[in-house]
Amino acid sequence: MFEPIEIPFGCVMMFNVVELKEDASPADVEWAMGELCAAVKDGYGDDDGGFVGGQFFKYSGFVSPEGSFDPTKITENHIVIVTYWKSFAHHESAHADERFREKFSALRDYCEEIYEIGYKMLWQGMPR
Repeated sequence: MFEPIEIPFGCVMMFNVVELKEDASPADVEWAMGELCAAVKDGYGDDDGGFVGGQFFKYSGFVSPEGSFDPTKITENHIVIVTYWKSFAHHESAHADERFREKFSALRDYCEEIYEIGYKMLWQGMPR
């Protein structure tokens, strides 16, 4: 569950921002996230499912002063889920599946707002 992931060129990345309810914390959602991540990894991680890998982050409070955004728009109590898929169609198919919906609904109970946006990979690289 905690192995490094390799992201093949040409995949899509889905970026989920999950704003937690005022009385919820990232620790509160860890069990629900673990269940959801296991369901995605085990249920959609083959050629038919199209899941490549994913990551789960909690906001840690550091903000880059070099960034070009308005820091007043940052919600302190949020997590980010990043997933990689062979295609957007694979992502949508998995998310329409009953098994996914069941696990996701447990996470939703802790959430004020969730939004998910997708990106197509244009470049990737590593230092030499």
